[in-house]
Amino acid sequence: MMGQAVGQQDRFFYAFRLEDRIPADHLLRRIDAVLDLSWLRGELAPFYSHTGCPSVDPELMIRMLLVGYCYSIRSERRLCQQVELNLAYRWFCRLGLEDTVPSHSTFSVNRHGRFRDSDVLRRVFESVVRHCMEAGLVKGEGFAVDASVIEADASRFQRVEGSEVDWTEAQRNSRPVREYLAALDGGHPPTNPKRKPKAMSPTDPAAAWTTRGRHKVMFGYSLNYLIDMEHAVILDVEATPTRITKEVDATETMLERTEGRFGLKPDHIAGDVAYGTGEMLGWLVEHEIEPHIPVWDKGKRDDGTFSRQDFAYDKQRNVYVCPAGKTLRTTGRLHSDSIYRYLASKHDCEACPLKPSCCPNGPFRRIPRDPNEQARDDTRSLMETEAYERSRNRRKQIERLFAEVKHNLALTRLRLRGLTGARDEFLLTATVQNLKRLAKLAAIPPPRPMSA
Repeated sequence: MMGQAVGQQDRFFYAFRLEDRIPADHLLRRIDAVLDLSWLRGELAPFYSHTGCPSVDPELMIRMLLVGYCYSIRSERRLCQQVELNLAYRWFCRLGLEDTVPSHSTFSVNRHGRFRDSDVLRRVFESVVRHCMEAGLVKGEGFAVDASVIEADASRFQRVEGSEVDWTEAQRNSRPVREYLAALDGGHPPTNPKRKPKAMSPTDPAAAWTTRGRHKVMFGYSLNYLIDMEHAVILDVEATPTRITKEVDATETMLERTEGRFGLKPDHIAGDVAYGTGEMLGWLVEHEIEPHIPVWDKGKRDDGTFSRQDFAYDKQRNVYVCPAGKTLRTTGRLHSDSIYRYLASKHDCEACPLKPSCCPNGPFRRIPRDPNEQARDDTRSLMETEAYERSRNRRKQIERLFAEVKHNLALTRLRLRGLTGARDEFLLTATVQNLKRLAKLAAIPPPRPMSA
């Protein structure tokens, strides 16, 4: 028998409880169980006036932003529309059926003001990291570091060739340009002092012109992650222009901040060859962190002649010994490229029968040596260990996090401009990823130690 239509909507009162409409296994319900923002209002109180009209609850705005980045709704206008309609979103944001959703303009006002002045997005991120630590998801022994390129909100077709831009008054008044010009005068410029940019964006000048993104060329920012390899919890996140030197510098920043904020210092850290520079390896060894990182080595030759590895370094005498037993000495002067030069005797090389296999195109052999060559040698010895092999395999977890960012969270292009805009988006993205991992793993008890 055909049933009657049941879609009547003419009732004036309904017996309705929002709590009962959210499934027990809903993602937002599981995230809400591990999210604590009770501290937020107290932290932001100094940034609000004691007079005037009541403001929008900051916890409501943070919860709405977390919903947006969890479900790839980064447009604040669209986010407000979705919270208006979706019962689960309303429940997570502590809104009743008759409560008014804030205007989308409220978010930009607070983001450029109170949120950045108080650095509240980083505080929210760090509070989630602490919950992960309390839940036993962070071991603190092995870290991994890597970076992934995210396209900036800047057209690659509207660019200025070179590093000089004749800024108009209207451009100087835009926030990204103001921040960029202020950063140039500060201690941490977004550009590489040793290499001028090939192109700049007039709308987002801090973004780097790069070939490493999803297009052949584009403007981009690097999403830098530092993770604990036990459960792939993100311990720190940093936004940098897409330049390898900036990514390496960000590693030191993240390691120091992680130790300062959480008291965590790893025994070893894993990374790809981009982090295997002498300066980076020297810094890690100096701070007693084993670098499980491939050494960035340009000393190998593929033309059949002797490579630098064929020359033995005598630390006691500070000389290199060639395959023929002759010594190469240095004046001790550090050259402009921050490299020492060890030179053989022209007299020894001219009479040497191995010259065609050593320096066939020059009168004598030169060997460059990095000031951190000892750290590079120590790292090469670690590359032969089982611990290095385990770290290399476990480091792949960070690649899965980047895949989640781009495919599940759909963060392939930024919506906000400037380095501060990239930092805001990256912090919210990392916070959501940690919350999802915490919601998934926190209820799982840690494995019991095996009995003897």
